[in-house]
Amino acid sequence: MPIALYTSFIAEEIREEGREQGRAEGRARDILLVLETRGIAVSDDVRERIGSCRDSVLMKSWFDRAVTADSAEKIFETT
Repeated sequence: MPIALYTSFIAEEIREEGREQGRAEGRARDILLVLETRGIAVSDDVRERIGSCRDSVLMKSWFDRAVTADSAEKIFETT
């Protein structure tokens, strides 16, 4: 007998929060990977700031800057 998933509003909201958290964690890993692959030192403070961010638009900006930044801290600067 197949198990039916409970599909209430609250259950779906919890699942979506979990998906968004997973996406944010993936973005953070990508940013850190780019910096580390480029040989850029990443302090614990920078690692924490990236890891705690849940704003996908902001993280996209950080990722884009990580490709060319000459220090990890510079990804947070806006021009």
